[in-house]
Amino acid sequence: MKYGKIIYVVSFLFLSFLQTNAQVEYSESIIPVTNFSAFYVDAANYKGDIPGKTKVDIYYQIPYKSLQFVKYSSNKYRAKYSFTFTVYDEEKENVIMEKTWNGKIYVDKFDDAASSKNSKFGFKSIDLKPDKYTVEFVLYDKESKKENKIEETLVVRSFSKPLQLSDILFIASEKDSQIVLNITRTVVTSDTTLYIYFEIYSDKDLTAPIEYSITDKDDNVLFRKQSGIKIIAGTNQIKKRLLKTVTTLGKQKLIIKIIDPNGEATSGVAKEFIAKIKGFPASITDLDKAAEEMQYIASGEEIDYILEAKTFDEKLKRFKEFWKKKDPVPSTEENSVMEEYYRRVDYANKHFKHYFEGWQSDMGMVYIILGPPDNVDRHPFEYDSKPYEIWYYYDINRSFYFYDDTGFGDYRLLNRDYGDWYRYKD
Repeated sequence: MKYGKIIYVVSFLFLSFLQTNAQVEYSESIIPVTNFSAFYVDAANYKGDIPGKTKVDIYYQIPYKSLQFVKYSSNKYRAKYSFTFTVYDEEKENVIMEKTWNGKIYVDKFDDAASSKNSKFGFKSIDLKPDKYTVEFVLYDKESKKENKIEETLVVRSFSKPLQLSDILFIASEKDSQIVLNITRTVVTSDTTLYIYFEIYSDKDLTAPIEYSITDKDDNVLFRKQSGIKIIAGTNQIKKRLLKTVTTLGKQKLIIKIIDPNGEATSGVAKEFIAKIKGFPASITDLDKAAEEMQYIASGEEIDYILEAKTFDEKLKRFKEFWKKKDPVPSTEENSVMEEYYRRVDYANKHFKHYFEGWQSDMGMVYIILGPPDNVDRHPFEYDSKPYEIWYYYDINRSFYFYDDTGFGDYRLLNRDYGDWYRYKD
């Protein structure tokens, strides 16, 4: 990306650039926008200067709270890490390229190290032949010796057609030619405006209609606007503010198309984003569902009180009032208890889903109430026993036995004695 100086704010992975038909290319995210990791990676395809290759911009963000900081002087704290990016062929049989960056982070106060607002950002550009690849990102914390990994598929597009668009980037703000990128793809509903950046590549000067539209998760059109644009031969860097576009909560998709004289799309890109309520976790995309998921921290009466509200605004007010009572620091916008609770719900839904949603499963229940176990003893292939797991929680001196009685991954809690452990612990 060439437009001014860039400050990388927050990143999520949107690495899959899919062709839906012979005419129109669509960039789609392969990791859900609600996904949380120990680090975040972002990639975007642009037309490069090397014949036969595409320029792929790689961005990464490492939240401070994902690293272990140690005191190394009377008033300084330090974290050390390595970040490795490896590109394989699609079958992961051969390494195409590998890069490692070693880094250190210094802070004066330990509160700065623990703050969710602080992150380390990095940026690299690489050139790849258009093809499908497997990419692996590994973050290694040199202090805790912990390793976290993301592995996904990357389809690198060719920019050989006479008229094409790059991928879309969301802009958080701009000041003095510095563009602050919002690559979380998270938009606060109260802001209602999308500020975006993309590039158009053309082999000639022309004027064409360009269409911007937003659809919800069910592909219902929420917003559509068309306007003419003058395109010059070469690279066109476009910044656009779409006013009063974000009007509802949840996962949505921004689609940009260039329209030909016959009214057909000749080139297009799309990108998912999440519309969220300010101060809420991005995983809350349905207020009714979020209230139902409070089962392990709220009483049935408290949940019913929220759900029985006559209007959305009243429901939102009651929901906020409940969580405000749980907020350990009410004077700040961030509610760490709410963030952690819905992080556990999100994890349970991703990892323990079977016949019903993960948060409703036995494993999901224990995980949401107590958090990650201190140790897991897995026995998936015992000769004389059905698959089972034992979760150990040392701080409460409890273990939980889960048996897969059906053999299809439906693990049920064996020791269902509810005691002092059966209340949410942050």
